[in-house]
Amino acid sequence: MFDNKRRSKIVSGSNKVVVSVGSHRATTHEPQINNAREIIQDARDEAFKIKRAAEDEARKISQEALDIEKRIAQKEESLDIKLTQITQAEKQLEEKGRALVKKEEDLTKIRNELIAKLSKVSSLTAEEAKKLILQNVEESLKTEIAKRIKEAQEKIKAESREIAKEILVNAMIAGATDWAAEYTVSTVKLESEDIKGRIIGKEGRNIRAFELATGVGVELESDVAGEVRLSSFDPVRREIAKIALEWLVSDARIQPSRIEQLVDKAKSQVESDMSEAGRRAAAEVGIYNIPQQALDTLGRLKFRYSYGQNQLIAAVETSKIAKKIALELGANAQICATGGLFHDIGKTEMEKEGTHVHLGIELAKKWNFPQEVIDCIAQHHEDEPFSSIESMIVHIADAVSGARPGARHEAVEDYIKRLSDIENIATSFSGVAKAYAIQAGREIRVIVQPDIVDDAGIVNLSHEIKQKLEDQLSYPGQITVTVIREVRAVDIAK
Repeated sequence: MFDNKRRSKIVSGSNKVVVSVGSHRATTHEPQINNAREIIQDARDEAFKIKRAAEDEARKISQEALDIEKRIAQKEESLDIKLTQITQAEKQLEEKGRALVKKEEDLTKIRNELIAKLSKVSSLTAEEAKKLILQNVEESLKTEIAKRIKEAQEKIKAESREIAKEILVNAMIAGATDWAAEYTVSTVKLESEDIKGRIIGKEGRNIRAFELATGVGVELESDVAGEVRLSSFDPVRREIAKIALEWLVSDARIQPSRIEQLVDKAKSQVESDMSEAGRRAAAEVGIYNIPQQALDTLGRLKFRYSYGQNQLIAAVETSKIAKKIALELGANAQICATGGLFHDIGKTEMEKEGTHVHLGIELAKKWNFPQEVIDCIAQHHEDEPFSSIESMIVHIADAVSGARPGARHEAVEDYIKRLSDIENIATSFSGVAKAYAIQAGREIRVIVQPDIVDDAGIVNLSHEIKQKLEDQLSYPGQITVTVIREVRAVDIAK
């Protein structure tokens, strides 16, 4: 048996492990000892590796820290340099700002001194000198202005001429009529001079009864034999009187009671004719659902004339042209046709004060016309700004209808005065030698003095004449302004 007291001792650094048990030596546990030795050795190796990795990591971190400190130091140095530069730049800017302020003050002082000297030398005030400079600038830019105007005009013409021609030609074809307007003359032919006595009646009672019933004046003493003239500002009254007098002359029974009877009958017939004329006019342009009162009033235009142009025919033409243009442009054709047909309806209100435009607006509102149609009536003479393309179309259609050849007739005196006014406006401009109104006032030929007006100036002159014609004259259609500058060189060979 072994002793209760055991001692063990492991000696490292040798290849043998001695186990002492009591007083005996044995090698029974050598494999376990070898395993322990290997474990210890592996542990040492692992510890060494961990230590080495930790040392490497520490060195790496230390190196990175050194690099970061170095970069921070470099950036701090760079920032210091930039801050110094910025400070210097700010100082320089401040100095330059003070220098600029001083220079500006000096320039203002010099400028004021120069203005004073120039005013003293030239005897011109600052405003006069400014005006002179502007005139010189305008003169120098005149060629450029004329060039721009001409380029703009050519561009507009090139883009719009063909389309405008096609639209207007189609519209005028649609509005063309195959019959001419009648010029009603309120005269009645008599078979003999003896009938005049019966028209006058005993002590003039027949003619007084006739004038009282019709509201027109009767002129028996005419320049033409066998003719009686009827005078009144109201064409409807004249027509009623004409029909009634023709019936009385053919009936030969002329007395106050018969006069009143035939006048009432003539009045009914004229009203029926006007109503039928209004209905036919609306149907001709394809407008329906119009109040009967409006159609009756429209028919009154049958006896209304402007520059010799029958107003009902003009209304139908305007309506057709407006409708055709609207179809070409994609506008509301019904609004254009209605506005064109009733654009001059205010001319039927002979006894009321106001322009035919304002009176027409009142009638259209009374008949509950759409606002678009009312706008066409209100704006067809540009009394108001155009509010829609439809109102512009009616304005154009009215101008085309009134300006076509043969549409209107005016007195010779008025015609001559209009041509004279056109020529006087053209000759009122500086540099104009002669001016001729041709083509019944539809064109003005202006001949300028070549030594006063140059090639660029004729463009500006034509534009200025056109503006003055539009501002100061009222005329049907349009006026073409043609400015001619001719330079001649003449020499004689001997």
